[in-house]
Amino acid sequence: MNYLAHLHLGGPHPEQLLGSLYGDFVKGRLEGRFSAPLEAGIRLHRQIDAFTDSHPLVLRAIGRFPAERRRYAGIVVDVFFDHCLARHWADYSQQPLAAFTRHVYQVLAAEAELPGRLAAMAPHMIAEDWLGSYRDFQIIERVLQGISRRLSKPEGLAGAFEEVQALYEPLSEDFRAFYPVVQEFALEMR
Repeated sequence: MNYLAHLHLGGPHPEQLLGSLYGDFVKGRLEGRFSAPLEAGIRLHRQIDAFTDSHPLVLRAIGRFPAERRRYAGIVVDVFFDHCLARHWADYSQQPLAAFTRHVYQVLAAEAELPGRLAAMAPHMIAEDWLGSYRDFQIIERVLQGISRRLSKPEGLAGAFEEVQALYEPLSEDFRAFYPVVQEFALEMR
């Protein structure tokens, strides 16, 4: 799962939302580093990642990619699933996507000390509406390019956008099958 899905799955309260994002930016042990609700949000993020990474439906989606892409296919699937969630948001939430993202951005803007890279990234996320922009399929190409710049082997994502384009329908089916399952898991873990 990528940012939008983690935020949606993590819970609506500010510390739950922050924990949903911090999970990608805070590494190591948590005990006492943050408030208990924020630490719970980070733990939930980690549990969702572990659940997702080992789930047969996600492994099926990853398996759709050529063998040489498999090492990076999980990243591609995470980003694509955020696109599917944004595109079909009304199927998974009663709150409109614009209202949800506005709330997330307000919580981020109000937080005085965001951790590490998130502190530098949050103003761009807010100004450019990263979460809402996932509705547009073309944004996936830009997102994958940005991720590739942070990889030790950026060529690992070269050509991934074209592969996602070719796999759009089966990957969409994988998302529709998996997302209700991960929603149920997240609710049980909260």
